[in-house]
Amino acid sequence: MAHLASTTSVQSRPRPRRRLSPLTRANLLHGLIFISPWMIGFALFITYPILASLRYSFTDYDVLTTPEFVGLANYRDLLTTDHLFFTAVRNTLYFALFSIPLNIVLSVAIALLLNLEVRGMSVYRTIFFIPSIVPQVASALLWAWILNPQFGLANAFLKGVGLPQLGWLNDPAWSKPSIILMGLWGLGSTMVIYLAALQDVSKDLYEAADIDGANAWRRMVAITLPLITPTIFFNLVLGTISIFQAFTQIYVLTQGNGGPLDSTLVYGLLLYRNAFTYLKMGYASAMAWLLFAFVTLITVVIFRTSGRWVFYQGEVRQ
Repeated sequence: MAHLASTTSVQSRPRPRRRLSPLTRANLLHGLIFISPWMIGFALFITYPILASLRYSFTDYDVLTTPEFVGLANYRDLLTTDHLFFTAVRNTLYFALFSIPLNIVLSVAIALLLNLEVRGMSVYRTIFFIPSIVPQVASALLWAWILNPQFGLANAFLKGVGLPQLGWLNDPAWSKPSIILMGLWGLGSTMVIYLAALQDVSKDLYEAADIDGANAWRRMVAITLPLITPTIFFNLVLGTISIFQAFTQIYVLTQGNGGPLDSTLVYGLLLYRNAFTYLKMGYASAMAWLLFAFVTLITVVIFRTSGRWVFYQGEVRQ
């Protein structure tokens, strides 16, 4: 018993803290010194603005005067009296519901084509990727000329094949499809990601499927698509976050007014207008935090449901 008690007391005695060697302390100090500019920049230009915007969202603040605390008034006005807020939400959801699935489907389809072993394939891959590196402002100006109702290439093509000409960005019925079409032009970056995922799929699986007599469609459904679902999941999350922050191209195409008839007034454009046109910084901050909460909720839902449709190596369906 005495031996057991002494053993227990020895085991329960706290171990002395291991002191860092001088070399380890010097390396740690040097590492902190080298990373300190980034840490200071992160604190000043990211952390502080985020916390400040949360504080301003509960105030009436116009930049020129001292913020006045108004509690939840900004959030209440957004959700009850601001009709432009709901217009912007509807337009943004419209873009999200159509743009994200179309982007995924076309990106995967193009990646499948560019994954074929065809002579000169590197040239085709370059051609499809080039539009994604064009600056957003430049691409918006280019598409504004292409979709011009009077002398644009789009209507010239429709006239040439005997189809009726469209109003495109000047027509409330076609303004949103026009912007979605413009967004699909620059899907080269996501296409490259899908192409990398396709090339990572094991060739042995296709050989085994060939032996079993599976045709091309069956191989794509049972092998290719399931094994690139992690990449689809990744692009789905990034695409969802990105589409709810859409601003630059729509601002350039509509000169910032969200026309015609507010048909392209998206959430980011309304937020910008409140902040920098009307100087309603507190109101705009409340909009930003509502957007953050909604995007976070959507992202959580995507992550929670990913276990039902995302497959990894070894989980290929039979």
